[in-house]
Amino acid sequence: MKTLIVGLGLIGGSFALALRDHELTDEILGVENSEEHAAEALRLGLADRIVRFEEGVAEADLIVLATPVDTIPLLAVKALNRVNDRQVVIDMGSIKSELCEVISMHARRGRFVAVHPMWGTEYSGPKAAQRGAFSGRNVVFCDSVHSDRDALHTVERIFRTLGCPAVYMDPEEHDLHTAYVSHISHVTSFALALTVLEKEREERHIFDLAGGGFESTVRLAKSSAATWVPILLRNKYNVLDVLREHIHQLQILRKMLERDDAEGLKSAMDRANTIQRILH
Repeated sequence: MKTLIVGLGLIGGSFALALRDHELTDEILGVENSEEHAAEALRLGLADRIVRFEEGVAEADLIVLATPVDTIPLLAVKALNRVNDRQVVIDMGSIKSELCEVISMHARRGRFVAVHPMWGTEYSGPKAAQRGAFSGRNVVFCDSVHSDRDALHTVERIFRTLGCPAVYMDPEEHDLHTAYVSHISHVTSFALALTVLEKEREERHIFDLAGGGFESTVRLAKSSAATWVPILLRNKYNVLDVLREHIHQLQILRKMLERDDAEGLKSAMDRANTIQRILH
């Protein structure tokens, strides 16, 4: 199988390594807008050749779109305009509603499989690619009923080989849940970093006093704006809904503190602790 990966950063690069390590592809073609990233991807073995998009689509059996989410719908249409009934196109984005709506009426819609592996880090670019990244991580399939059976089975087999349990959702359900379990975490981390940077003028004290709790909470604030601005804007109504609830919970905790309400704080924390039953 020959694979084209459009975008050889954290997700695309890690997927390239996974395909190689599991011998799921014979050759990887890459598309990269950045000459620096293209050279880096070749050096790191993430791709065998860097090609133009049109050239890669013409050659590949599997076409993987791993670019920022605001670019994926147009790329999906361009890819579907060129594929035949043996090629498969997938995306790796964390927003699905807009994408699935854009391609819904395309004559080649069946050749597309919308997937979202639930993995990522705060780093970006080819150097961020990791081996074994997807192992044990769920992969969400969206609108799979609209994918051709052979295309869906091909992609299911790939992720099964990578050790990814499959979850099936409609696009709107997916986007709502990712807002709650992924996107809000990044917003909170960005806000915490801005809070500390605004209030703690002496950077040396941040470095000297920051412990593991702060580091783990603010870690996601190192994430690329080029990745996260499109995600938040494209999923803004779900993110705004989550933010309203998050701010409400912060206000409750603030009032408890103002009232020296030890029992209320303990009760809230005990309830929060129950998350460990889910995330163990």
